Amino acid sequence: MKIAISGKGGVGKTLLSSLLARIFAESGYSVIAIDADPDANLAATLGFPNADKITPISEMDELIEERTGAKPGQSAPFYTLNPKVDDIPERFAHKLNGIRLMRMGRIKKGGTGCYCPEGALLQALMAHLLVARNEVIILDMEAGIEHLGRGTAAAVDKLIVVVEPGRRSIETAVSIKKLAAEIGLRDIAVVGNKVRNQSDKDFIKSSLPDFEFLGFIPYDQAIVDADLANRSPLEASRPAKAAVMEIYQALLAGAGKGAGSKKLKV
Repeated sequence: MKIAISGKGGVGKTLLSSLLARIFAESGYSVIAIDADPDANLAATLGFPNADKITPISEMDELIEERTGAKPGQSAPFYTLNPKVDDIPERFAHKLNGIRLMRMGRIKKGGTGCYCPEGALLQALMAHLLVARNEVIILDMEAGIEHLGRGTAAAVDKLIVVVEPGRRSIETAVSIKKLAAEIGLRDIAVVGNKVRNQSDKDFIKSSLPDFEFLGFIPYDQAIVDADLANRSPLEASRPAKAAVMEIYQALLAGAGKGAGSKKLKV
């Protein structure tokens, strides 16, 4: 299953990404977690040691020049648009608790084509991960879908938009849905986060009437405290993990229902 997770900054995309990655791995799946958010907190949330020392693919200058034939950051009249990338996950992914993690880094232009060597490498790598790999891919994205193009969007089984009870978060979800539709990505669902009561749930549901809902994650001060203490929040909140387990089960149930019309990647 290939899952992309987006939403406004600070709504909990990385928390959901990390918990889903952990649950899939604990359930016996081969999991690659991709940090495609320039803010890059997925490694730390998953508990990787020295998370801030993990080099993004877009900053591996020697690799980029080797595969594209052009130096990154420089104007090049010619470079390879389809570089070899199939060995990159095995060579450069960091491993912990059954999860392989990669940081993509910033991409200059997505959805409409590349115009730089590093962009060409990232686009080719993303296509390989989403189309060619027979593994669970969890893609933690920024508030948009910049790392996805028309060629890779069709391989995404579900785009999950994380929202919190707030107008700006709702507006971001609506914008993401429009952007996704432009590149043919229509299997979109919502997860509500930081939900304190039934009123919060009702607000989110009534504000997004045309969205599928996978579940709601309750607000838990323990997650905030873990973040302040620079600890991974994955074990800090039983209610959050239980809620994400239900979301995981909903994803599997939805994949089973779609087996007749769409090739499963689980």
